[in-house]
Amino acid sequence: MDRMRNIGISAHIDSGKTTLTERVLYYTGRIHEIHEVRGRDGVGAKMDSMDLEREKGITIQSAATYCTWKGYQVNIIDTPGHVDFTIEVERALRVLDGAILVLCSVGGVQSQSITVDRQMRRYEIPRVAFINKLDRMGADPWKVLNQARSKLRHHNAAVQVPIGLEEEFEGLVDLVEMKAYKFEGSSGQNVTAYDVPSNMADLVNEKRRELIEVVSEVDDQLAEAFLNDEPITANQLKAAIRRATVARKFIPVYMGSAFKNKGVQPLLDGVLDYLPCPLEVDNYALDQNNSEEKVLLAGTPAEPLVALAFKLEEGRFGQLTYLRIYDGVIRKGDFIYNVNTGKKIKVPRLVRMHSNEMEDIQEAHAGQIVAVFGVDCASGDTFTDGTVKYTMTSMNVPEPVMSLAVSPISKDSGGQFSKALNRFQKEDPTFRVGLDPESGQTIISGMGELHLDIYVERIKREYKVDAKVGKPRVNFRETITQRAEFDYLHKKQSGGQGQYGRVCGYVEPLPSGSGGKFEFDNMIIGQAIPSNFIPAIEKGFREACNSIVLTDGASHQVDSSELAFKLAAIYAFRQCYTAAKPVILEPVMKVELKFPTEFQGTVTGDMNKRKGIIVGNEQEGDDTIVVCHVPLNNMFGYATAIRSVTQGKGEFTMEYLEHNIVSQDVQMQLVNSYKAAKGTE
Repeated sequence: MDRMRNIGISAHIDSGKTTLTERVLYYTGRIHEIHEVRGRDGVGAKMDSMDLEREKGITIQSAATYCTWKGYQVNIIDTPGHVDFTIEVERALRVLDGAILVLCSVGGVQSQSITVDRQMRRYEIPRVAFINKLDRMGADPWKVLNQARSKLRHHNAAVQVPIGLEEEFEGLVDLVEMKAYKFEGSSGQNVTAYDVPSNMADLVNEKRRELIEVVSEVDDQLAEAFLNDEPITANQLKAAIRRATVARKFIPVYMGSAFKNKGVQPLLDGVLDYLPCPLEVDNYALDQNNSEEKVLLAGTPAEPLVALAFKLEEGRFGQLTYLRIYDGVIRKGDFIYNVNTGKKIKVPRLVRMHSNEMEDIQEAHAGQIVAVFGVDCASGDTFTDGTVKYTMTSMNVPEPVMSLAVSPISKDSGGQFSKALNRFQKEDPTFRVGLDPESGQTIISGMGELHLDIYVERIKREYKVDAKVGKPRVNFRETITQRAEFDYLHKKQSGGQGQYGRVCGYVEPLPSGSGGKFEFDNMIIGQAIPSNFIPAIEKGFREACNSIVLTDGASHQVDSSELAFKLAAIYAFRQCYTAAKPVILEPVMKVELKFPTEFQGTVTGDMNKRKGIIVGNEQEGDDTIVVCHVPLNNMFGYATAIRSVTQGKGEFTMEYLEHNIVSQDVQMQLVNSYKAAKGTE
């Protein structure tokens, strides 16, 4: 197990992570020729498999692949970086043990690098940094190194020094082994080692001393040798860097140019040397039998099976489910249990993913990333062998915050359209589909504008269905603010059996913080209403709405029926609803803004215009971080607004906080627009 690595490569857009992955696959013998991202041959890079990803230049789904390097098995997952795909990012990071953060030697630490780094920190992932594009004009790796220290708060140092920069970039000097490397051959596949050039000796010694100093600040064993002025061997230094990196106290910085095929092989060595194997990372499961208490997993094949389905794909042979195995062994033909649904499933086929080709295997053990076919589940489900009941993630999926009405343009493509929506719902728990009972439209809900745009675009591309999209809508709710009594008699006499039902009681608001949206209490003493009609009354109220207490009623021996009581309940609710002083609730978002301090006035002014309440404000270097609560209805198009007021330097993240009462003027506006819409119909 110590010969395995699970890593992710993530970076700011256009820092060259896809190009880097392409080279890694080439040198490890996984692919036999190199294709550029926007190359002339039109083939495109291996990891950008979706057309949409190639066009927009963003990763939408995490893609997994694996390769072998020097007898080690390396699983690589390409992670998306956008807020709208939170769930995809979180799950991808969830299954990784280490990561490579790619930085551009010209652009330096950019906004997206900061976001990605923040996510890695939240998941406590050890990482190495790779400064790419040293062949470009204006490349300055030392500037980027210092930016990472100041902006990302990285405790880092270079483990390599470049030989020449820009046009003259030839190779690298390894500061641990004190050797120089050049990359020769048509694609840089031949690495030749030679002595450090004499004209660089001073710089190299200075940088090696700096590396040893920085590492010894966080590693006691190395500090002892350093303070005693003992000569430090390559092996001592390597061991110290590994200890510090795995403990997340230090980040080794590599350099190179993926496009010019230089520096990729030493980076792969660094992944093996300094990033942790599955046994060195603590993974926690939540025990469902014990109110989600955290349990530390041993991570060995001897334990009971625990595996997490972190990604689904529709393959040619049905649903393909990617699993990260945390504990135990999974074999073809075994029975496994889905903890989230409680179903028992047989594993029909077990494969190892080779980008889009597969290789059948008989068994897989803890630490590996594999895929199974024909297992019906949702992404984020946990599988065990039935002896334990653990889930890997607490299943709190954020509530969707934005809705769009969609409908296929041509009537005959309805089948494909619903097929697409069903599949996306399974793949992504934050994407919901519903029907609007009033307008009969299909409503899709998700985490933001980009999220829903991408799905509409995917329906068009992958299922060839043109969909027309309505205006984004916010999910409002209603509630009551005070108690109101009701006493309603529903009586209808037509030929034959009539309808008779009387209900009395009161409605009142639930206390804040109560889990459900609706409670029904039956407080009737005696048999004023026969008990077999009570469920029908509850059903009627549930259709109409909130917390309801039934205190009395009356029935008729012949004319009372379930329908009569259900209707009585619905009309009783309508009768007392206005007396209960109803209010409208709107979703309020917690928005975190990050922007250079010089724009503070304009950004906060804009927030106040959007009725935002600022709850936190702090400085981080040259940036200001503002946390505020803003009604979602006022946040449409904010992505464009914040870019225009901060010259593209500001960024924001938004998550659902709660539903809150709207102000009186907004309520009037909503009621009037609803009446107007009803009137036109």
